[in-house]
Amino acid sequence: ENLAVIIHIALNLLTEEISFKAGIKRKQKKANRNNAYLSQVLAGQGAS
Repeated sequence: ENLAVIIHIALNLLTEEISFKAGIKRKQKKANRNNAYLSQVLAGQGAS
């Protein structure tokens, strides 16, 4: 249950992130490879 909530929150953050125009899977890969982008997503700085 708890992991599902964390995954849901992470997907919501990626969905709201608009600085990188791509699908969720590409955003996940970019966040995995780029710590600066990951920090931006988690901070919500790319949200509308």
